[in-house]
Amino acid sequence: MKLKNTLAPLVLMATLSGGLTSCKLTEPILHQKAMKTPEAFQAFSDSTGIGDLKWDSLFRDKKLLALIDTALSNNLELQRAVQRIEMARTDVLLRRGALFPTVQGEVSAGARKFGNYTMDGVGNYDTNFSPNLDDDRLLPEPVLPDYFLGLKSSWEVDIWGKLKTQRKSAYYRLLATEKAQQTITTELVAEVARLYYDLVFLDTELDIIRKNIRLQETAVETINIQKEGGRANELGVRQFMAQLLNTKSLEVQFLQEINQTENRLNVLLGRFPQKINRSTSLEQTIPLQASAGIPATMLARRPDVQESLLMLSAYYADQQAAQLSLLPSLNITAMLGFNAFKSKLLFSPGSLAYGAAGGLAAPLINRTALKAGLKRSEAQSREALLAYNQVILQSFQEVSTNLKRIEYTQRITDFKKQEVEVLQQAVATSQDLFLGGYATYLEIIMAQKSVIEAELTLADIQKQQYLALIDLFRSLGGGWE
Repeated sequence: MKLKNTLAPLVLMATLSGGLTSCKLTEPILHQKAMKTPEAFQAFSDSTGIGDLKWDSLFRDKKLLALIDTALSNNLELQRAVQRIEMARTDVLLRRGALFPTVQGEVSAGARKFGNYTMDGVGNYDTNFSPNLDDDRLLPEPVLPDYFLGLKSSWEVDIWGKLKTQRKSAYYRLLATEKAQQTITTELVAEVARLYYDLVFLDTELDIIRKNIRLQETAVETINIQKEGGRANELGVRQFMAQLLNTKSLEVQFLQEINQTENRLNVLLGRFPQKINRSTSLEQTIPLQASAGIPATMLARRPDVQESLLMLSAYYADQQAAQLSLLPSLNITAMLGFNAFKSKLLFSPGSLAYGAAGGLAAPLINRTALKAGLKRSEAQSREALLAYNQVILQSFQEVSTNLKRIEYTQRITDFKKQEVEVLQQAVATSQDLFLGGYATYLEIIMAQKSVIEAELTLADIQKQQYLALIDLFRSLGGGWE
């Protein structure tokens, strides 16, 4: 009968909260379907692609691979990503711990003086006159001490699965941070390779400039000899000198750009400025023809796509947990220890105390705040879906752009090679005609200027081929299963 009377309020509260809570409460909102990719990247539909390769298979330059290894060991942003993973892992442990009772040891002491004209004050005063009390049970006056030594526990029973859902959300976020680290790694490898090939082709362009400086110095010497022989004038000498000085200024500009690029690369390597050991453009063995693979398969490989999908799952779990927070919660508290109002009696057998209590608590008045939290989690879940679709769209665009970029730069390279050959022949012809008196020095200067520009453009286009392949490798999430 006593048990029935004890449970009656709990049953009544559960009935009321159940009636206040809609049966559709725990049904998640329906998301629109995620964006579907086309079946192929335009004309490309290979079943395998460059994204299947790991970076040490794509890049064969041992000096570049050594720099990549250094970056993976020393890069500060990558080390920060590792620490973010550790923080996410602790969140999972915290959410897991919330599923179990908390038990804490407690040693406490306190004192209280009750008013003489209060129920407690009168009761304590009257109690001391009872003939049933011995000296140990007499209440101290006027201040009543309180000593406790023991264990106290509290536990929210996860009857609806809210805490498990929160743990699931934390786990998805842990996986997402791991994918974020992979994204940083892919970006880091690609950026190191980009800067490395920038340096390689800057060296090539610098060699072109220096080769033309030597040719122009010879031209200046020739025009001076012709001036002394009466076949040229001072204007011609000054025109050739101006061209030489302009080319020498280009040499300094390239040296400055090389220094800046080396410094940027050293930052990625986690070290102070120093010379970058690198190969020449003639020693590169990177493949310039590549396929992308099937979009649905290859884009799913990208770490940032996987990260977005995991964050979508995490926000979805948050939304479910917010819905479950509107339901009643069952909390149990317990204590076991020694409790006395006299310190000398604290460890006596009669001071042993224990207790337990349980209750259902349902939100009634403060449901507005909980519903606001639910609306917020729903909006975050929808935003995560839009972010996922945006990553898919952006990824597909990057792959398609880089595929076409590789194709077009190859075609441009073929034309530029022919242009350089023609212009080099034009320079030789203009020099012969000038010596024979059939061409002016201005024609030689223009021919030399044109060949320099064409050679530099050819080197830059060849560099763009390498960079396009690196960007394709990055946009396909290369190096990850």
